Amino acid sequence: MNLLLLSSSRAGDSDYLAPALDLIAAQLAERREVLFVPYAGVTVSYDDYQQKVQAALKPLGLKVTSIHQFADTKQALQQAQAVMVGGGNTFALLQRLYQHDLVEDLRQLVLQGLPYTGWSAGSNIAGLSIRTTNDMPIIEPPSFQALGLLPFQLNPHYANFAPPGFHGETRDMRIAEFMQLNPDTPVVGLPEGTALKLVSGKLSYVGNSDAALFQRGVKSVIAPDSDLSALLI
Repeated sequence: MNLLLLSSSRAGDSDYLAPALDLIAAQLAERREVLFVPYAGVTVSYDDYQQKVQAALKPLGLKVTSIHQFADTKQALQQAQAVMVGGGNTFALLQRLYQHDLVEDLRQLVLQGLPYTGWSAGSNIAGLSIRTTNDMPIIEPPSFQALGLLPFQLNPHYANFAPPGFHGETRDMRIAEFMQLNPDTPVVGLPEGTALKLVSGKLSYVGNSDAALFQRGVKSVIAPDSDLSALLI
């Protein structure tokens, strides 16, 4: 597989997707066309979302078409050179993929080598399920089961900050609940501006700050440039 899973579309005050341009260019190599999946967008139209991604990727000379522009979405996937899945609401994204009967099609194509780039919700669905998303369940998909490209859970936008006076659960507390009920399923927390990259069977953490690994009730640090291939077993 050829995966690039970004925690977020920005880092700090950066332009949209700007921090990831070098990673995207390396992933796509000579491919010049990308099929975009805008289904996570809820408060933005699919046309506007496609245009936003097209503008962001202009420095790479890429042509971005959106899957919603095709009458036959399955055929669009089959003919794609590469696929990108944007952020937004993870529940809406997965529900729409199920609605169009694309979950298994997309999974099989990526397993066969179709380059997959996701950010935020688009990264979340690359794991086993969406049960560790941060999003509100604004719509109910037929299942929480996601693409299962990786044998663990993802938590994009990971942070454990609790503002003064906050009395709700922190992110670590929520993930601890998941671990309590799913002790054998790892969760990788990806801070803003970081990513996972899977190429030639090697899974790498890309970022300038520590990520977090939650497994069997224990939280550990993932240092920048770590090899996480052991999680693939």
